[in-house]
Amino acid sequence: MFEKDVLSRNFLAFAEKECKGSSLLYEHLSIKIATDDHLLEICSNAREEQPIPNLLFGAVHYLLLKGKEHPLKEYFPSIVGNLKSYKKSFELFKDFCFKYRKAIESILKTRLVQTNEVRRCAYLYPAFCMIYEKARKPLALIEIGTSAGLQLLWDKYSYSYGKERDVFHIYNNIQDRYLHLDYYLDGMESHNTIAETDGHGR
Repeated sequence: MFEKDVLSRNFLAFAEKECKGSSLLYEHLSIKIATDDHLLEICSNAREEQPIPNLLFGAVHYLLLKGKEHPLKEYFPSIVGNLKSYKKSFELFKDFCFKYRKAIESILKTRLVQTNEVRRCAYLYPAFCMIYEKARKPLALIEIGTSAGLQLLWDKYSYSYGKERDVFHIYNNIQDRYLHLDYYLDGMESHNTIAETDGHGR
């Protein structure tokens, strides 16, 4: 069981480091959850060494995608087209968590989080280049537990490591099921959705 003050700090850190600039909904909910003892009590059922915010949001999103009927769905772009403002989402989120508490706690106790972010390829690319420079042989990549398999496409992406060059940013939000490509090229900024993953940013 996790202590509530530890869980609270986890949610605040998640809001600041993971959600800011990526998901206004999850940033807002994380800050609210951090001060709600009842929701933190639900979260305390999660297995050790799991990222609790990811697991809680994943559980809620999973249940909504499975068809659990609740007005909370109006705040998720993967479910509805016309979103409601995230600012009024917390009370509905809390209500959903209590309405489906048993199902959520079961997920927290039995499921694991497996994140799969495109941005991790920014570390793979230079490492693979260094290996090739030393070995001068074709490189084969085998990934165990590939989730959406986004790292297996490392050679299909563009990379930029500095501000002096045109910037291409490919990523998957934690809030929706889409693969996004934002870029700044020749003085023009563009935002695109280029593919669909299997949900919740994986």
